[in-house]
Amino acid sequence: MKNDAGNLGLPAMPDSILTQPGLRSAASWIASEHVALQELFLEDLTEGELRALPFLFEFWAMPHQLPPEGAWRAWVILGGRGAGKTRAGAEWVRAQVEGGRPLDAGRCQRLALVGETIDQVREVMIFGDSGILACSPPDRRPQWEAGRKRLVWPNGALAYAFSAHEPEGLRGPQFDGAWVDELGKWKKARDTWDMLQFALRLGEDPRVCVTTTPRNVGVLKELLDLPSTVVTHAPTEANRANLAASFLEEVRARYAGTGLGRQELDGVMLDAAEGALWTPAMIEALRVEDTPPLDRIVVAVDPPVTGHAGSDACGIVVAGVVYGDAGTSQAYVLEDATLRGVTPAQWAEAAVAAMARHGAHRIVAEVNQGGDLVESVVRQVDPDVPLRKVRASQGKVARAEPVAALYEQGRVHHLRGLGPLEDQLCLMTTRGYEGKGSPDRVDALVWAITDLMLDRGALRGSPRVRSV
Repeated sequence: MKNDAGNLGLPAMPDSILTQPGLRSAASWIASEHVALQELFLEDLTEGELRALPFLFEFWAMPHQLPPEGAWRAWVILGGRGAGKTRAGAEWVRAQVEGGRPLDAGRCQRLALVGETIDQVREVMIFGDSGILACSPPDRRPQWEAGRKRLVWPNGALAYAFSAHEPEGLRGPQFDGAWVDELGKWKKARDTWDMLQFALRLGEDPRVCVTTTPRNVGVLKELLDLPSTVVTHAPTEANRANLAASFLEEVRARYAGTGLGRQELDGVMLDAAEGALWTPAMIEALRVEDTPPLDRIVVAVDPPVTGHAGSDACGIVVAGVVYGDAGTSQAYVLEDATLRGVTPAQWAEAAVAAMARHGAHRIVAEVNQGGDLVESVVRQVDPDVPLRKVRASQGKVARAEPVAALYEQGRVHHLRGLGPLEDQLCLMTTRGYEGKGSPDRVDALVWAITDLMLDRGALRGSPRVRSV
């Protein structure tokens, strides 16, 4: 059959492709080749190889489902719903316990399977559609002993089930490996994780695989920061070939551009530092799909000190307001048009374009660093653009706190698609900004909301305008 490939004008197939160490590249090679060659590949396999092929996970796996090479203690798979995390965890367990033949010993002989509850360990990690039993070939499939809450493999390897609701259950046993599922949602995460670490003391190199949707919990954040931890990441979309199209359409329509969507679909950790002025829950509770007719719109700009590729970003945020009686006005954040690594002329053009796009009343620009240069570059783009120059007389926290208070009062709302801005907001704390670099997006937002709702002088002589 291999010679037939040459006769068809196709590249020759490697000998013994299923026995080569580079199965990842083999699968990629086959998947990218002509259909005729794929058919020849299948025809060339022996009956035993055909039966084995569905269980060669390294051949079929997506990159985020395969453990990284090198020395590590914990492998964390962060992914959206349906991204293939459970399958990756189950296959990792198989790789640890199985030897070359069904009765040969593998790397591990005693593992812990830890989920939020025993029911979830059993129904998802063991008996689930992507669980250990479904992934195992018949001659290597373990038996479930319900009374002892354990799996027993033909080669004698064992895996015991544990509930994160009962961390003390991990006191006493010892293991040479563990699979932990949905660590981010455990109510007793820290206690259970600590007990597991003490139990991972068998063998030369006990390791743990963690499969979880990211959530902002201390034990997970600390684990991700450890030098002995490696991480792979994937959104729900990465596994779309194995998901119902109607499911993807529905969740995209419902959650795209929201904090919940970024966490549950994109697999992004929504971070909020200790003492944060904003939290993901606060922002999500105030999210809206659309805005009412707005009385006034501004484009706020926080220019960088310099204008080159290594500069801080230029924060550009568009917001509007519906005025009401005292204490009832409502603001709406419409767009984050922030740019990085641009010249003054480029950010000025972007700000003027955002103003035109939203029918804004004026540009509000901080001039502490640039002084008259800020106004000059804006005027070069549009000599007649309404521009208000503002100067920071207080620190960033002092300026941000009154704006954060408006959020707490339920008076500032976000449209979808503001993820990077929301990430920065949740890192702004009472002690200062705890993210990397400068909070340019936050600064621009603060200037916008201050102009619209807090600075009485900003409104003097400014007619209300309604968006179109």
